[in-house]
Amino acid sequence: MDKVVEAVEKSKKEWDEAYAKTQEHINAIENYGKSRAEENSKNQNSLQRLNALAQDGLAVLNSLQFNLDLLAPQLPTVEEIQSATSLLESWRKQYQNLRSSLRNANLQAKANMRKTAQEERELLLGGGEESTIRRRNLQTKAGMTSAAESITESLRRTRQLMVQEVERSASTLMTFEESTGVLKKAESEYKGHRSLLMRTRNLLSTMQRQDVIDRLILIAGFFLFSFAVLYVVSKRIGLLTLQRTVTAAIRAGMVRQAANAPQAVEDVINAAQFHDNAVPNLEIPLDQPMHDEL
Repeated sequence: MDKVVEAVEKSKKEWDEAYAKTQEHINAIENYGKSRAEENSKNQNSLQRLNALAQDGLAVLNSLQFNLDLLAPQLPTVEEIQSATSLLESWRKQYQNLRSSLRNANLQAKANMRKTAQEERELLLGGGEESTIRRRNLQTKAGMTSAAESITESLRRTRQLMVQEVERSASTLMTFEESTGVLKKAESEYKGHRSLLMRTRNLLSTMQRQDVIDRLILIAGFFLFSFAVLYVVSKRIGLLTLQRTVTAAIRAGMVRQAANAPQAVEDVINAAQFHDNAVPNLEIPLDQPMHDEL
C-alpha cells in the first residue's frame, strides 16, 4: 500500500478516537453541576479540566484536518482524492458541530452549577450540625479544588503551546521538503543549462577562431591582390616605356639613314671612277713568253 494511503487511513482512525473522546468530554461538561457539590468534589474531572480536555481534543481534530488537507492531493488516483476531499468536508462540519456543542455544554454546566449552588445555599442556611460540617468540608475541598484547577490550567496551556509548536514544526518540515524538491529541480535544470552553456562556449570559441582565420585569409588575399595589381601595373608601365624607347630608336635610325643616303651615293660613284682609272691587275704566268702585238 502506498505511504500516503496508509497515512490517510491512520488519520481516519485517529479522528474516530479523538472525536469519540471529545464527545465524551462535552457530554461530561453538559452534565456537570447536576449533583451536589460534595459529589462534584469527589469527581476528579472539574469543569476547567473537562474544558481543557475538550479543547485538546478539538486541537487534535484540527491537526488531523490539516494533515488530511495536505495528504489528499498526493493520493494516487482521482477517486481517492475526491473521497478524501468529501471526507475532509465532513470532518469540518463535525468539528463545527463539536464547537457548538461545547459552547452549549458550558452554558448548561453553568446553569446546573447555579441551580446546585442555590440548593446548597438553602441547605446551609437551614442551620444545624450537618450544615456546619458541610460548610467546613466545602471550604477545605474548595481550596484543594482551586489549587488543582490552577495547576491543571497551567498544564493545559503548556500542552496547547506544545501542540501549536508541533503543528508549526510539521508545517515547517513540509515547507522544507517542498523547498528541497524545488532546489533539486533547480539543480537538475542548472546542470542541463550548464552543459548547454559549455557547448555554447565551445561554439563561440570555434567561431572566434574561425573569425580570426577568416580575417587572416582576407588580409593575405588583399595583400596578394595588391601585389598582383602592382606587378601588373609595373609590367605595363615597363612595356610602355620599352615600346616608346624602341619607337624612338627606330625613328632615330630612319632619320640617320635618310641623312646618310646622298653621301653613300657619292662614295659609290667615286669608287667606280677610281676603279676605272686604275691599271687592271692581270695575273700572267712568269714562264709565258711575252710578245709584242705591235
